[in-house]
Amino acid sequence: MIKRLAACIREYKRNTVLAPLCIVGEGAMEVIIPLFMARLIDNGIDKGNMTAIWQTGLILAACCLVSLTFGILAGRHAAIASAGFAKNLRHDMFYKVQEYSFSNIDRFSTASIVTRLTTDVTNVQNAFQMIIRMAVRAPILLIFALIMAFGVNPKLALIYLCVIPFLGIGLFIVVTRAHPLFERVFRTYDKLNMVVQENLHGIRVVKSFVREEHEKEKFGEVSQSIYKDFKRAERIVAFNMPLMQFSVYTCMLLISWIGARLIVGGRGMAGAMTTGQLMSMFSYTMQILMSLMMLSNVFVMLIISRASAERIVEILEEESSLKDPEKPLLQVADGSVSFKNVSFSYTGDADRLCLTGVDLDIRSGETVGIIGGTGSSKSSLVQLIPRLYDVTGGAVYVGGHDVRKYGLEALRSQVAMVLQKNVLFSGTIKDNLRWGKPDASEEEMVHACVLAQADGFIREFPDGYDTFIEQGGSNVSGGQRQRLCIARALLARPKILILDDSTSAVDTKTDAMIRKAFREEIPETTKFIIAQRISSVENADKIIVMDGGRVNGFGTHEELMKTNEIYREVYESQKKGGTEHGTEK
Repeated sequence: MIKRLAACIREYKRNTVLAPLCIVGEGAMEVIIPLFMARLIDNGIDKGNMTAIWQTGLILAACCLVSLTFGILAGRHAAIASAGFAKNLRHDMFYKVQEYSFSNIDRFSTASIVTRLTTDVTNVQNAFQMIIRMAVRAPILLIFALIMAFGVNPKLALIYLCVIPFLGIGLFIVVTRAHPLFERVFRTYDKLNMVVQENLHGIRVVKSFVREEHEKEKFGEVSQSIYKDFKRAERIVAFNMPLMQFSVYTCMLLISWIGARLIVGGRGMAGAMTTGQLMSMFSYTMQILMSLMMLSNVFVMLIISRASAERIVEILEEESSLKDPEKPLLQVADGSVSFKNVSFSYTGDADRLCLTGVDLDIRSGETVGIIGGTGSSKSSLVQLIPRLYDVTGGAVYVGGHDVRKYGLEALRSQVAMVLQKNVLFSGTIKDNLRWGKPDASEEEMVHACVLAQADGFIREFPDGYDTFIEQGGSNVSGGQRQRLCIARALLARPKILILDDSTSAVDTKTDAMIRKAFREEIPETTKFIIAQRISSVENADKIIVMDGGRVNGFGTHEELMKTNEIYREVYESQKKGGTEHGTEK
């Protein structure tokens, strides 16, 4: 884990190294200062020697300035290194997520990925800064101060060695008890983000069904769970401070008592220690115990960040289940598609198949309609064509080759998908259209929108094609959103176009005009149209009837009306319901 995280330091290695070096310099100056303070008291103030006072005072001032300079440089380098480290972490995680297949993404919820990119990275960033500052400063100060303390009075310095094991055992107990609780907290954070995300995305539904109180209860339960776990964890961590204070005051009392006896006498100890030396021991006591306190704070931060670091590494080490072959094909010859005894399971479990025994042959340029009930695996079928998932059994061929032999980018650039739940990104209409073709001219964009029946409503906007689309396309209607997404797909000029119920929000007249434009303008493109309305697919070259993950029927409208009971029942029910030949009555 540490090795994987360290790889994200990259261009900030120099700052990562310089920060601890400056800390060493600062720590060296801090432990030298009490030594010169002792000399100032013993050789200057006690003896009334002004020359010694001035000389030692100037040395002390110089040491303070050097220490201050090192401290400023250490802070600067540590801030740059930690901020850069966090930037690289977010960069690597985001880029890694872009490489994931759908099955990889299914393992992590959206809320969990967002939490890892934000809260978890911040925790690790804070821990990293503490490691290159406090985790270096504390042991350096501890070692230097112990050396100086033993140099002043070895017997008195033994007090520190008695306290350190006691403190170490206490900190170990705190760490082992608190870490599992923090792990659970961050998992609950994922759930909290999911609740908030669902509420905001579905706020219209929440208000329509007057479920605000229910949503408040859901949020309250998750928030209360986080509160309880954090309270328990912080209660354990809170023992850190009284433990430190007990150690500090114990050392101070023992040094005061023993040191006073060494100065004022008793049983032959008179003069064994000077006032200046006692003052320096007090300074070293504070430095030693402050360094231990810093170490304890580092331990606490590491407890919190360890859970976050493990979650980040999970993202970074997740390998995509879909990879390019060693010598990938980079050209798709045509839009022909064949399914050869295809079976598929989202989990890869052969006992939980959602597609079974699919055998289909579609020629390039054909229009293929797909109908079926909810859960009949219509979308699962078409998602295998651009290799969003790999088949569990059998093979899918595009352009005469198994899709697993193509480079993913080469294959997907020739297969455009328009989903029912279309997504538009914040930016202008032009920005969204250019997802289909980054270098598309304005004429090409207008032509694509004319084909998708989107040009009319776009020109009604005051800013036309420069109209800004809000996040998620919330400032356009569902039908407008679908037509913009169809135009975006058409701009790519794909060899295969998949419309997954993507005209469900438009009226039948507009639907018919879109299908007419497809026939006339892109006859060479193979078109798959998933629809609930028979009128959307009855003029297709072939129609696939899906039922329970199997192909129940495959043929033209006329053939299926004669041979397929499911298709005939759907047609008759829709005809009686008022939809006939693409026109709603």
